[in-house]
Amino acid sequence: MTPTTTTALALAGTALALPAGAVAQSDDPPSPTATALAAPLVGHLSIGAHMQAERRVTLQQRLTPRAIRLAGRVARVKGVEFSPRAERRELRGESPAELREEIRGKRRELRRAERAAASGQTARAGASTASPQLEAIAACESGSDPAAIGGGGAYRGKYQFDSSTWQSVGGSGDPAAASEAEQDQRAAMLYAQAGASPWPVCGQ
Repeated sequence: MTPTTTTALALAGTALALPAGAVAQSDDPPSPTATALAAPLVGHLSIGAHMQAERRVTLQQRLTPRAIRLAGRVARVKGVEFSPRAERRELRGESPAELREEIRGKRRELRRAERAAASGQTARAGASTASPQLEAIAACESGSDPAAIGGGGAYRGKYQFDSSTWQSVGGSGDPAAASEAEQDQRAAMLYAQAGASPWPVCGQ
């Protein structure tokens, strides 16, 4: 029994003592498992490509609602109808880069729409705030034209102020060059002081 055991150990020692390069120098073809690990099968994504596709989908899911919200805000500012469902259909299939560009464009459009809306509100705020009596005087004196000039240039603006009367209520410069709101204000001051008498024809 002892010789057999010694022989077996010797053979085992020989097998363990094989150089490491002996396996690498084998003429046997690589196993299918090794090939599968080295490259993906035809028609299948590698792990890296799969992760990239997942990131793309995640970005699309995150950017699409943002683009839809911006489009909705633009529509509200402009006062036009908006359908989130239609907008989502329109954005379907766009890449993350295209969605980012869409968002940038919507932000620019929103800023322009907000500026336009603010200008409209300012214009409405600057519209005439005159009383019905003063509006009637202005319609008679100048056709309610703030830039009107009459009397050979002596009477100017919506209420046809002459220079001294305009200055008496705190005005300066050319009444016809003042804003309509200022002309209404100065006319209201004059009306409070003297009633309709400064407009002897139109104030009757």
